[in-house]
Amino acid sequence: MGQSGHRAYNNFVNTSLFELFKIGIGPSSSHTVGPMRAALRFVQSLDLAEQLDRVERVTVNLYGSLALTGHGHGTDRAILLGLMGEAPDTVDPSVIDAELAAVRDTGTLYLLDREAIPFVEANDLLFHRDQMYPDAEQPTHPNGMRFTAFTQEGILAQEIFYSVGGGFILSSEQFEAQLANTSTTARSVPFPFSSAAELLRIATENRIGIAELLLANEVALLADESITRPSTTGDSETASPEERVKQSILSLWRTMRQCTERGLATEGILPGGLNVRRRAPRLARRLETEGARDPLAPLDWVTVYAMAVNEENAAGGRVVTAPTNGAAGVIPAIAHYYQRFTSEASDEGLLRYFLTAAAIGILYKENASISGAEVGCQGEVGVACSMAAGGLVAALGGTNQQVEHAAEIAMEHNLGMTCDPIGGLVQIPCIERNGMGAVKAINAARMAMHETGGHKLSLDQVIATMYQTGLDMQSRYKETSLAGLALNVIEC
Repeated sequence: MGQSGHRAYNNFVNTSLFELFKIGIGPSSSHTVGPMRAALRFVQSLDLAEQLDRVERVTVNLYGSLALTGHGHGTDRAILLGLMGEAPDTVDPSVIDAELAAVRDTGTLYLLDREAIPFVEANDLLFHRDQMYPDAEQPTHPNGMRFTAFTQEGILAQEIFYSVGGGFILSSEQFEAQLANTSTTARSVPFPFSSAAELLRIATENRIGIAELLLANEVALLADESITRPSTTGDSETASPEERVKQSILSLWRTMRQCTERGLATEGILPGGLNVRRRAPRLARRLETEGARDPLAPLDWVTVYAMAVNEENAAGGRVVTAPTNGAAGVIPAIAHYYQRFTSEASDEGLLRYFLTAAAIGILYKENASISGAEVGCQGEVGVACSMAAGGLVAALGGTNQQVEHAAEIAMEHNLGMTCDPIGGLVQIPCIERNGMGAVKAINAARMAMHETGGHKLSLDQVIATMYQTGLDMQSRYKETSLAGLALNVIEC
């Protein structure tokens, strides 16, 4: 995407809650989940064209942020797994190391786990750290990758993909269509909205909450087979469409809880070479023994929940993008806070929380960006904070206007936040930053619910400002590890 102007508002909705919140593995949605999905899509397209058995060699070229921080973010691992047929939502984290070791030890990779080709990373997986885009003359998104399949005669197929944040990928054709605002992926929903103002207007006209509005949209999207929903328990086949959507949301919440529990229980040093120790288990033990005497213990728990999730993410564990892996701790931390520390907690409130948070996330996804490589961490933790703040207001029974206000406050005070991970790892400052973002979301929700008058800034204005600020930000502050903390802190 170019470095000036702002994205034009679409007049349709083409993002589902289950695309914002999707199950994957760490440490990064844009650098791990997205590249794995792109690699898988490339080999699946070869298989669909009945060309897979003709492939003699595959090369993958990475550019921009993918090249600069790809090793620390596990992009190399993700590419190999995707070529072998693994998907982020179904791969077993416990077998990943063995699968990768087999490729590296033998120099042989099995495309879709069946067609053997020679594969030597030094020759076939190239990190172009001095080139920002696949086509230097056509600036696009800084998470670009080029896949090429060869026969003995030459190139069989070639495809460029962009990992645009949150695990979303676009082919070069899809990306160009998005730039020209001619995308054909619009989905039919009963309540399409293109801005927060329109979202509020439609909800008011229909006398419904934002959560009800989005639930109706998700019910309409049930027939869309391109949307992957988590498996559910219970009698989902005979359940009503609304109940099926709700069951899938609660299944996502179950995965988030499991991730939090693993993070609270697992000790040790995170991989990558920084020797960062997992802190969530120790902090949780302290709160269990001393928290009763501390009036601010609930906020400490929020921090611990968020850090537990992001320590799991940093270790390559199973997480839910919310809306990205790097910001995956904020949404579940506030859900835990709502359930454990508010007297109003209920399953219906929890569903309102996730549905409303998703509606806010859709606004950022479709009108700005959730990619740290494009707009800095304001597009990751900042967006998660905004989503969680608005969602918490809805869970607590606040009005639609208070939801919008809380989401605005939360982003307003994340504007300009850079993405400068030390060593290219999703550890410092990412893990603590999720804790800070979660606490800030609670503060924003409380401010909005205690305010009786209007507010000067709208959520739409803040979203546009966030996007423009991200475009104005120097590229070295956007997930390249070339500036900020990544440059000024000695790796140890």
